[in-house]
Amino acid sequence: MAVVLFSCNNKKLTEVVDVPLPEVQKKATIKGNPDDVKANEGAFQLEKLPYSYEALAPNISVSTMENHYSKHYLTYTNNLNKALAGTDLENLTIEEVLAKLDPSIAEIRNNAGGYYNHSLYFKCMAPKASGQPKDPLANAITKKFGSFDNFKTAFKDEATKQFGSGWVWLIVDKSGDLQITSTQNQDNPLMRNAVVPGKPILALDLWEHAYYLDYQYKRNNYVDAFFNVINWKKVGDNYEEALTK
Repeated sequence: MAVVLFSCNNKKLTEVVDVPLPEVQKKATIKGNPDDVKANEGAFQLEKLPYSYEALAPNISVSTMENHYSKHYLTYTNNLNKALAGTDLENLTIEEVLAKLDPSIAEIRNNAGGYYNHSLYFKCMAPKASGQPKDPLANAITKKFGSFDNFKTAFKDEATKQFGSGWVWLIVDKSGDLQITSTQNQDNPLMRNAVVPGKPILALDLWEHAYYLDYQYKRNNYVDAFFNVINWKKVGDNYEEALTK
């Protein structure tokens, strides 16, 4: 944050002081346990968080993880169950719901997307997971983007271009190729209205609730930090699964 200083005679000084953002609280109080968070009765339940709230700190703080999982994700899940109750979509898988939903019905579209997107996002991260993907995903990334570094640059550029709330994806398209794409709000590439359709294997949440407690307006710093916690083993498994369907 830049602060312009003024002298006592009201003349503006030329010095601009860069005030650093507050540091992430590394020992924030944990209010609960992710295993204790349960959705209301319905067709869909929360996917179990595969690590503790504090496991991704300092890249993603305890406070952000707990609020994100136990408040935002839970709300999307409960609202989805309410929206689907008594409809033809109620007993389908979430992938089937996304493929068949009517995009004009905002309540189902937003909450189905919110449920699926967050379920994938949390599973794409893990503590001490920085590094690079292994074969066959590594080969596919090199084939498509030239190198892993090129992929990182392209993925971060897509996140930088995203205006407002949304998501950035690495997907497997219908021809089996990798693609980087983005969607607004809680849309995703499995929906009928997707500009670039495909099976997501990596998801980056760009809603403010995913990063603002930690990085404030410096969203690019959050995107950089995300690469420190990507679970490439899981993303690689997602890739191989996508090729078989």
